Amino acid sequence: MNKQQTDQDFSLQAVPVTKRNGFWKMLVVMLGLTFFSASMLSGGELGLGLSMQEFIWVVLAGNLILGLYTAALAYIAAKTGLSTHLLARYAFGEKGSYLASLLLGGTQVGWFGVGLAMFAVPVQKVIGLDMSLIILIAGVLMTASAFFGMKSLAMISFISVPAIAILGNFSMFKAVDTIGGMSELMAYEPTQSISLAAALTICVGSFASAGTLTPDFARFAKTKRSAVVTTLIAFLIGNSLMFAFGAIGAIATGFADISEVMFTQGLIVAAVIVLGLNIWTTNDSALYASGLGFSNITKVKKKKVVIFNGIVGTIFAMWLYNNFVGWLTLLGAALPPIGAILLADFFILNRGSYQAFETMKFKVVNWPAIIAWGLGFAAAQFLPGIPPLNGIIGSVIVYLSVSIVTQKLTNTNTSLEVEKGAIKIDY
Repeated sequence: MNKQQTDQDFSLQAVPVTKRNGFWKMLVVMLGLTFFSASMLSGGELGLGLSMQEFIWVVLAGNLILGLYTAALAYIAAKTGLSTHLLARYAFGEKGSYLASLLLGGTQVGWFGVGLAMFAVPVQKVIGLDMSLIILIAGVLMTASAFFGMKSLAMISFISVPAIAILGNFSMFKAVDTIGGMSELMAYEPTQSISLAAALTICVGSFASAGTLTPDFARFAKTKRSAVVTTLIAFLIGNSLMFAFGAIGAIATGFADISEVMFTQGLIVAAVIVLGLNIWTTNDSALYASGLGFSNITKVKKKKVVIFNGIVGTIFAMWLYNNFVGWLTLLGAALPPIGAILLADFFILNRGSYQAFETMKFKVVNWPAIIAWGLGFAAAQFLPGIPPLNGIIGSVIVYLSVSIVTQKLTNTNTSLEVEKGAIKIDY
């Protein structure tokens, strides 16, 4: 009981039913997660490389894939009350889950630092303050709000989600007028086309890694239904909206980031507000998730880890911005196989039900999961097609195959030992 009172983030235990949140609070938190600057940048890339009809179909298909993937993870989280990192103990084992937590947590600290720089660079151009001072102030504020956990995330999201939606749509409609209206927008043809496969890869890949962390937030949902529905809405509507902001802005102005579009449109104050709120919600989610990941490894409460991660991300923000994006992209290919293994373990091997976390005796390392993750990561990196899907499908096939073979070998060895024992007794 004392543990629950002192750790309201439930870093190392299931979220009690009495601490769960209703539909609307979960919806704004999930929308805050998907209101992501990188999605707008990806949308701009798609907008400049596809016709508008192609863009609409690719974004809907890509976000449907993401929505189904994350909604399945949300279902597990709501049913068990467990974070991604605690769920990983079932599939990967106690120590094996550290691999998932290290990859997930490390990636999110990196994105936190990158987000700070993404905010500081354009703001510095507008208001002229020292770059380091902007990063320091933003880093302290974002770390402070992430420190207070889900309540703070919900509060920030309640403010930021409507503001981003209203100002973003105003900017988007202004961009449509600049183009010449909806008819001109729908008639737009790119000068340099990208393939539909490449476009779908961009759409799915832009959020597949962060989507793997869905259980960190969905575990607070009161019902499995609300967890699934809010997650689907966040991706099908929220993430699609971010892509639309980026695509239409890029077609009208040449810039994919909505803040740059607003600067061009003369909406400087709105640009700073939207940019700040957009990155704040994303960075809070990133820091919160990274805290849970490193808590699983160190057994230190999430709040203390958040402070440390926030300091690291703030200090190295510009370095991360200039040097770490490629590494984060590489890690992004490594994260979807983790979520896929969790799904296969829960829905297929365990038939949709886990033993209670408090009474479960976990393996130290479950090697089939480690092998499946490695081969899934390789599939995402080297096989042709859509990398995140390659990683998801490849890791599931390998995990199920190796697990079944391992189980059969274990049963065979057990039977042989029993038979030997019986022979000795008879003799």
